Amino acid sequence: MDGEDDAPKSLMKEMYANGIEGVDDAPSSSTSTTIRKNRPIISGEQLDIEAYAALYSGRTKIMRLIFLADHCDNSGMQLEALRMAYDELKKGENTQLFREVVQKIDGRLGPNYSMDATWCAMVDRKADQRKDKLESELNAYRTNLIKESIRMGYNDFGDFYYAHGALGDAFKSYVRTRDYCTTSKHIIQMCLSAILVSIEMGQFAHVTSYVSKAEQTPEALDPPTIAKLRCAAGLAHLEAKKYKLAARKFLEVGPELGNSYSEVIAPQDNKVIDNINFRNFLELVPEVRELINDFYSSHYASCLEYLGNLKSNLMLDIHIHDHVETLYDQIRSKALIQYTHPFVSVDMRMMADAFKTSVAGLEKELESLITDNQIQARIDSHNKILYARHADQRNATFQRVLQTGNEFDWDVRAMLLRANLLKHEYNLRASRKI
Repeated sequence: MDGEDDAPKSLMKEMYANGIEGVDDAPSSSTSTTIRKNRPIISGEQLDIEAYAALYSGRTKIMRLIFLADHCDNSGMQLEALRMAYDELKKGENTQLFREVVQKIDGRLGPNYSMDATWCAMVDRKADQRKDKLESELNAYRTNLIKESIRMGYNDFGDFYYAHGALGDAFKSYVRTRDYCTTSKHIIQMCLSAILVSIEMGQFAHVTSYVSKAEQTPEALDPPTIAKLRCAAGLAHLEAKKYKLAARKFLEVGPELGNSYSEVIAPQDNKVIDNINFRNFLELVPEVRELINDFYSSHYASCLEYLGNLKSNLMLDIHIHDHVETLYDQIRSKALIQYTHPFVSVDMRMMADAFKTSVAGLEKELESLITDNQIQARIDSHNKILYARHADQRNATFQRVLQTGNEFDWDVRAMLLRANLLKHEYNLRASRKI
């Protein structure tokens, strides 16, 4: 690789190594490189399911455990996730989901984790009694036309349906409280409840709508509520594949969120660097902090190694798993673009070593980026060198000036012609002849 100024070859090799094995030949004073190479990497096989589940609460905890069991290749982790989901469901009232988990376990955890028909019958019986009671109370509230009581009645119905897994009915009940809200605080509560159920149903269009409704009552928004709304908006943008907007929303979340939104997201799920509000969050996920530092320090080999080892964990996340491949491709493309940007020419062999790939594979990636106009360069396939096509800014500026001058000259001539035509009343005499 050759820069605009000739530099010693050994120094250039050290610059291009970016933390790969070849850097061992560099001077021993580079202790940071050695430390970086020896850092432990967290892999998917080391996922502590119990610690992971402890980050969440409510229905999302159960759904994440079921999702993990469905998408994990390790049978031991699958059974551990199902066991924890079984125990968690026995604490609640969702018998339908309980039956599904028992069916997934299929007797592999022994008699203690088999179908408990007695418990299901008891819970269903109590649910019917509870529902009858709620209906009678709501009818009484409607008769008396007490708005606050009617609102609370619908809210109780929403909580009841949500606890039993009837998310559609829960959403309808929460939304019906809107007509009976008398304060801004009630509107915020309605919006948060609707957002929670919409996220569980995967209806992120509703999430965006109710986040907007909540933001229209700023006088009732405290910092934790604002943080919750931004998290919800970030998830909605993520689902819509608007990754930059999602990142901005997550970036706006302050430390006041804490664990207050564990029914949706954990603090560790929201990771951003170089933001003072997030440094405490980032301490919870040191492997992510290190890979981002590596990226912005141009240690691409180490960064991509971290990403590769985190991939199995990310594929087990209920929200981001569908976007992992796309995000990884975009991160790698960004790294390739950033690597080539400062140079006039790049030795593709050294670049392939830095990114731990083959020269042929790197050439295909660069061809794709050049075709998409993300890199302004051309490839010398014979010598395996990438030549940048830097625009001649001086010539381009002169061309723009000349074009502007020609346009000004044309406009002035047109105005003078019009002025002379009017002065000699040419148009008037022509119309008289006609």
